[in-house]
Amino acid sequence: MVTPAHTQTPPRRMRSLRQLLDTQFGRFAMVGAAATGLQYLLLIVFAELTPLTPVASSALAFSLSALFNYLANYYLTFQSNKRHTEAFSRFAVTALIGLLINTLVFYLAQLVLPHYLLSQCVATIITLISNFLLHKYWIYK
Repeated sequence: MVTPAHTQTPPRRMRSLRQLLDTQFGRFAMVGAAATGLQYLLLIVFAELTPLTPVASSALAFSLSALFNYLANYYLTFQSNKRHTEAFSRFAVTALIGLLINTLVFYLAQLVLPHYLLSQCVATIITLISNFLLHKYWIYK
């Protein structure tokens, strides 16, 4: 039986994906995507299964996913040898600013949007942009 050509994954495309994931940037992107997925999963769990408000659920989900993001980037992406006291303190400042932006935008979006997941989408986009700008113009400049 022959598999139709349109359902086969070209070996070159697979090699390109493998090469991307073997790069530091590829691992950074994968960790970021996983952290975002974890944040949304935790948000749903906290908002639906606990007495926490959606705003508190969003803040807690952001904080826990930021911790995952730090540890995964420390060990997997950058394979850092820095002491956690030094590396985490720099990360914590950025994460705290991100938490404040995420929580404020989420709160404001909740006032006008019908569902907390829509509010989190808006908060994620704004936080992503501000986080990138902080990294580019403050942390690494």
